[in-house]
Amino acid sequence: MSSIIKVNTVQDTDGNNIINENANNVTIGASGDTIKIPSGATLDIVSGATLANSGSVTGIPASAISSGTIATARLGSGTASSSTFLRGDSTFAAAPGGSMVHLNTSTGSNVSSMDLDGHFTSDYDHYWLVYSVYAATGNTDTIVRIMQSGSAISSSNYWYAGSGWYYDGGTAQSTNAQGFNASYIGISSTDNTASAQYPTTGTMLLSNPLSTTHNTTIVTSNIGYNSGSPPNAIRAWNYSATLVSTTAASGISFLYDGGNVNGTIRLYGIKNS
Repeated sequence: MSSIIKVNTVQDTDGNNIINENANNVTIGASGDTIKIPSGATLDIVSGATLANSGSVTGIPASAISSGTIATARLGSGTASSSTFLRGDSTFAAAPGGSMVHLNTSTGSNVSSMDLDGHFTSDYDHYWLVYSVYAATGNTDTIVRIMQSGSAISSSNYWYAGSGWYYDGGTAQSTNAQGFNASYIGISSTDNTASAQYPTTGTMLLSNPLSTTHNTTIVTSNIGYNSGSPPNAIRAWNYSATLVSTTAASGISFLYDGGNVNGTIRLYGIKNS
């Protein structure tokens, strides 16, 4: 046999409300009271229920959060986005000027060119590239072309000059390479090996690609080898180059002057301060 007690309010012996119901709102205790759930008991908030809080909740350890995602607004002040980070003072802020941001990676296997296009933005005036490429055909030149509106520029508007050092274990000598009103920029040995074990590997600073006042310029250093598989000589190269044009660039293309290219190229933007 079951019994039902129907009341609006339950009070203690001093007349203080313990439970009160009014218009479907149930109040447990009164101001100043402490509501305790004893050790070993479980407060089960079933699926679909809402736990509303207009006050403050204290004493809950972070380890008690076992699922879900905390909203970024609860982590700190400021605007959280892909271009901001959370500082130690709990404020979302833009990354400091001068930081390097990875923008794109291009990989190629026996392709005609490896292009990094459409990644230049007004956030960066200077870009850093790390490349490791090798030819599909031996005795060829590692070259680059600047891209405009998605197409590599092959007109005779490039100036470049490079110096290097050659050593084959017995002969050591300086070597130079240059081009004026050329259709590309040479960046490494003029007779590269096609061996995957000996890629042309280096770094490049590319500057002012979006400028309509300055030429786009590059400065690069790399290790190169002579032809043969395996090669029998090593070269160290340093090049500087420019595309004589005030049309904004959209990208850069790596290729060889004969045959296809293989390798990996990573593009980073250096944040403007």
